[in-house]
Amino acid sequence: MSEGQTKDRVLYTAEAHVTGGRVQGHGRTSDGALEVDLRSPKELGGEGGGTNPEQLFAIGFASCFESAVGAVARRQKLEAGDVEIDSKVMLLPTEERGFKIAVELDVTLPSIDDEAQAVDLVRAAHKVCPYSNATRNNIEVRLTANEAPVEED
Repeated sequence: MSEGQTKDRVLYTAEAHVTGGRVQGHGRTSDGALEVDLRSPKELGGEGGGTNPEQLFAIGFASCFESAVGAVARRQKLEAGDVEIDSKVMLLPTEERGFKIAVELDVTLPSIDDEAQAVDLVRAAHKVCPYSNATRNNIEVRLTANEAPVEED
């Protein structure tokens, strides 16, 4: 935890245990709610047949972001209960022979016809979402709202 944070301020802690890494791994949460076989995708020379960290991140980020959209919509007294998010997490090589990720979140808000209002809602959710706050200025995150690009303030 960073300076200034105490355990008294922690709202929730997820716990997981992983063995075998991304190639022949297995992961499970401490509560048993999630248990997965981890495998490298065929596109990276793996055997497939399991999930990988990028897929888990794509689901985690999108579900967290959807909750942030809902929270901001309620604050603004907007109806956004039908929000859908298509997420992509791309694995990219770095010049240092390492790897980095980039994210795309395409947010569809059927209940919000006004493009500017949809863009503003997604922009505001990006300020609230814990995944957004964790990745800001670390990785490229591209957002759209009803197919319109969302630029950060």
